[in-house]
Amino acid sequence: MILSRRAFGLSLVATAVAAPAFAQSNLSAEDRAVVAQAQGYLQAMTTAQGGFVETGAGGQRREGRFYLQRPGKMRFEYTTPAGLLVVSDGYNVKRYDPRLNNFRQVPLGSTPLSTFLSRNVRLDQGVRIDRVTRMDSGAYALTVRDARRPNDGSVVLAFAGGRLREWTITDPQGARTRTQLTTLSPAPGLDAGLFRLTDPTRRPGRN
Repeated sequence: MILSRRAFGLSLVATAVAAPAFAQSNLSAEDRAVVAQAQGYLQAMTTAQGGFVETGAGGQRREGRFYLQRPGKMRFEYTTPAGLLVVSDGYNVKRYDPRLNNFRQVPLGSTPLSTFLSRNVRLDQGVRIDRVTRMDSGAYALTVRDARRPNDGSVVLAFAGGRLREWTITDPQGARTRTQLTTLSPAPGLDAGLFRLTDPTRRPGRN
């Protein structure tokens, strides 16, 4: 995993219940209603925690737990590989890999996470909806991409049983990373320390 827009796409997640005014003319009224439903769900998810399984393009499998507190904060705590952390503190997204003793960070606003961690989740602004897939069971999926950078790849958000179940990121080269949520529950009162990550590679006294 590298520190980039595709690496932090995740790796996630309505200001009104009524369907927003989408610019995409390819969306039917039924599609717009589904997108509004997804937007409302994401907007209501102000805190959450759960487990995840991430499968990379080469078949590599990673597992762990995540914590979310909107606006701006999220933590992916990997148990496989042990110790790998990805943390958003509301300003920057930071990644620490203890195996390589490597720490990197990028501004939250330069990653796809910014859309889903914002105070107001809007799927009708800055996001291009390429496809809405609706199933008889009530499950549905949205294929979305950054409207300003459509060539940076896409994310498929899949919902079933009234909640977000998984997302799949396709990077500009076509490689896919799938993240399945094995558990998901509200998490009021999360410890603020979960969303702080200082550079563990910096030695005391080092500038």
